Parts: sequence; structure tokens; C-alpha cells
Amino acid sequence: MQPALIEADTKMNTEAGNTVTTQESTRDWVRRLHGIGPIAGLVLLCIGGTLLNGDFATVDNILNVLTRTAFIGIIAVGMSFVIISGGIDLSVGSMAALIAGAMILMMNAIAESVTSPVLVVLLGIGFALLLGALFGLAHGLLITKGRIEPFIVTLGTLGIFRAYLTYFANGGAITLDGTLSEIYSPVYYASILGVPIPIWVFLVVALLGGLILNRTRYGRYVQAIGSNEQVARYAAVDVDRIKILTYMLLGICVGIATVLYVPRLGSASPTTGLLWELEAIAAVIVGGTALKGGEGRIAGTVIGAILLSVIGNILNLTSIISVYLNAAVQGIVIIIVAFLQRSRR
Repeated sequence: MQPALIEADTKMNTEAGNTVTTQESTRDWVRRLHGIGPIAGLVLLCIGGTLLNGDFATVDNILNVLTRTAFIGIIAVGMSFVIISGGIDLSVGSMAALIAGAMILMMNAIAESVTSPVLVVLLGIGFALLLGALFGLAHGLLITKGRIEPFIVTLGTLGIFRAYLTYFANGGAITLDGTLSEIYSPVYYASILGVPIPIWVFLVVALLGGLILNRTRYGRYVQAIGSNEQVARYAAVDVDRIKILTYMLLGICVGIATVLYVPRLGSASPTTGLLWELEAIAAVIVGGTALKGGEGRIAGTVIGAILLSVIGNILNLTSIISVYLNAAVQGIVIIIVAFLQRSRR
């Protein structure tokens, strides 16, 4: 090749390389902005809440917000895995309600035959986690082996779960026996180092979720399946098994949230867990997880769950709009975030 042609070819390669580097740099900046967006939103909300009401920044109010966030936050951690894998679960609120009712019925039934109330509570907790795993297993099998869309499966079980709770409660409420309620209540009301137990549990679940998603082969498979399921199959990933495990993981998270929720009121009714699915999905996508799957962060989900709780808390403390419009605000947030995400993939 002539020297002039070699020089021109080298120049073109250099320019192409610079163009690719610039595009990668731009994508990195966009990715970073998506990452800090929920944190910036939370900081601005906290500043606004403090300016609107002086009680917002008190320690008691902050602990109250975080405690109430724990239920949705724990479910949202499990929901993150499902959404990152390209799925969805609309039934988590109804699932939590049925687990709560079944758990209370089971504990009341064995209380007469088991002498230790503590053992009854422990058996009830184990039963709730087992039910969550079984419900998740059923979802996973119907979606993978039954080849039914996740939206259809979980929309169906949404109605089934809540209908069975209403049937078991005979349209009313299922209440935990008084002695068991006293033994069980510290699970929600007790504190360690001044921090309520639900917040500690939420922290542990979030740390484990982040560890599993980012540091294990299973977590990498979840992200690979959500990014491109067919490519993951060609790469010898057992897609069906990973998906089933993902829905079981979400079911266990719902069970953990229910274990923390039951001692709060000591009962379950047809309104238990109402709209929890909306709040959990909102927390995940507000936290930066792509709604189409393949990308997401547990830390972002935690921030998203806290952010939504802060919005609700500000609505409660101020009279900007009615608290009855809380769900409407969350719905608007979901739509706005989904609109902003449309260019990410």
C-alpha cells in the first residue's frame, strides 16, 4: 500500500476510534445521570418536606417512614429480580393478604395442641415463608412450562388469592388470638439500637439482594435473560430454572414482608395488601430498573421505595392534595419514569 493510502487509512481508523470513545463516554454519563436521579429526587423531596412541615425532619417521623417502607421495600427487592429478568408480578398484594390470613388461621389452629406460644409463632413464620415460595413456584411453572405470559398468570392469581382470603375470612377479618398476638408483637414494635426491627430486616434483605444480583452467577443470568432471552438460551443458560427461582425469590420476599406486617394489626382482611403491587413496581422502576428488563440496581429500588413513602408522608403532613390521591400520585410517577426510560433501550 502506498504511504498516502496508509496515512489516510490510519486517520480514518483514529477518527472512528475517537467517535466510538465519545459515544461510550456519553452513554456512561447518561447511565450515571440515571443512577443519581432517584437520589437527587429524594434529597429534593426531603428538603421540600422540611420546608412545608417542621415535623417532617424529626427522628420519630423518619423512623416511622422507614418502618412503613420496609414492607413494600422488601417486596420491591424481590420484584427487582423479576422485572430485571423481563417478567412482572401483579399479585404480590393479594399474595401477601392470603399468606397473612393462612398464617393466622394456622397459628390459631395449632395453639391448643402446641404448649409453647413462641414455637407456634416460629411455626407460623416458617409456614408464611413456605407459602410464599410455593406461590412463587406456581407462578414460575405456569410461566415457563405453561408458556403463559407473566402478566396473564399473575393477573389471574391476583383475583384467586384475594378471593380465597375473603372466603376464609367469610367477608370479614381473620384475627390472631390474644396470647399469640402479645408474643408476636415485638417482631414489629421492638427496636434494636433504637431502630425498629422491620428496618433492620429491610436492610438485610436489600444487602443480600444486591449481593445475589451483582456477585453471583445466578444474578448475572437474571440480567442476561432480561437483556436477551434467546441469546441467554444459546449461551447454555437454563432460562426456565432461573425464571422459576426468580419468582420463588419474590414469593419468599412477600412472605418476609407478611411476617413483619401481621403483628402490626394482628389480623388480615380483604383490604390487606391492597395496591402493594403498584407500590412495589413503582419503587423498582423509580429506582432506575429498566421496565423491559436486563438492567437494574437493588440500591436504586431501596431509594425508590423510600422516595414513594416520603411522597405519601408529605401528603399526610401537608394539605397540598388529598391523601386519598396517594395512589394517583404513584401512578403518575410510574408513567413519567416509564416515559423517561423509553430511550434507554
